[in-house]
Amino acid sequence: MAGADVIPDPMEITLVIAKIGLVLLVILTLAAYLVFAERRILAWIQDRKGPNRVGPFGLLQPLADLIKLLTKEDFCPPAGDRWLFFLAPAMAAIPAIMTFAIVPFGAPVRIFGRDLPMQVADLHVGLLLFMALSSIAVYGVALGGWASNSKYALLGSLRGLAQLISYELSMGLSLVPTVMLARSFRLSDIVAAQEGGWFILYQPMAFAIFLVSILAECKRIPFDLPEAEGELVAGFHTEYSGMRFGLFFVGEYINILVLGGLAATFFLGGWQGPLLPGLLWFWGKVLAFAFLFIWIRGTLPRLRYDQLMHLGWKVLTPMALVNILATAWWLYLAGSSPL
Repeated sequence: MAGADVIPDPMEITLVIAKIGLVLLVILTLAAYLVFAERRILAWIQDRKGPNRVGPFGLLQPLADLIKLLTKEDFCPPAGDRWLFFLAPAMAAIPAIMTFAIVPFGAPVRIFGRDLPMQVADLHVGLLLFMALSSIAVYGVALGGWASNSKYALLGSLRGLAQLISYELSMGLSLVPTVMLARSFRLSDIVAAQEGGWFILYQPMAFAIFLVSILAECKRIPFDLPEAEGELVAGFHTEYSGMRFGLFFVGEYINILVLGGLAATFFLGGWQGPLLPGLLWFWGKVLAFAFLFIWIRGTLPRLRYDQLMHLGWKVLTPMALVNILATAWWLYLAGSSPL
């Protein structure tokens, strides 16, 4: 009957809750061991051992780090804004976790007589939600520096704000051609549109711009100017300790996994691939991006701040705009509407 209340299906609710729990378990576990993997890979690059004492091959090092952070004193500067100081770490971690809800990480499976999509929420505006959540993450950096009432932390947060806002523009523009090719903002449609060929083959420039932009969004070397310890002690989280300090890093490593998953979704066919199950293909691509981020950290030096801004505003953004025009012209010549 029109206007009648829709009774939610208990099985549907159960499956959604199960997917949320599975995503949280996988993301948090991978984020913890990504820290361990980074320390071991950097040690391999720099010809040293890395963590190898806690547990076999050092595999319990993430647990030891967690215990250390939980037992350290949780301190707030006397002149700081207490509520905002405690809110900032959550603002850095939660948007990254929420973003993964829209990422399709496998082909739909049939459970209890129904097709279950392998993503928490298959939204029509999934790409727009990703851009919105990435904008909210900026507040974690801003509040962490401002609420500390420290000049070093404030300068680090101002650097972070300028960097994240600048590279969000090039990141968003680099994804416009994928929307034009897939004709949809839904991430599952973007993956389905790549059955005939991954978008990296048609949009190598967009992929390169997106890759550089997400490195800056993750605040990774060579773009870790908000955390330049030689100038700003530790940047926007200088005054943090204990688990709140750890939350900033959990958010950073979750962001690496999420942005790696989005890069795979937009340009590498998502979960698609021959022979192996879709889940293995998706997580293999995500971990390949994570390894690439770590490799770049162990290879490249940090940029100067003027170089960072020059690259974002005078190189990447114009290139992304030219690429959009070229894609539209190519689709027009091919007899297909670019919108």
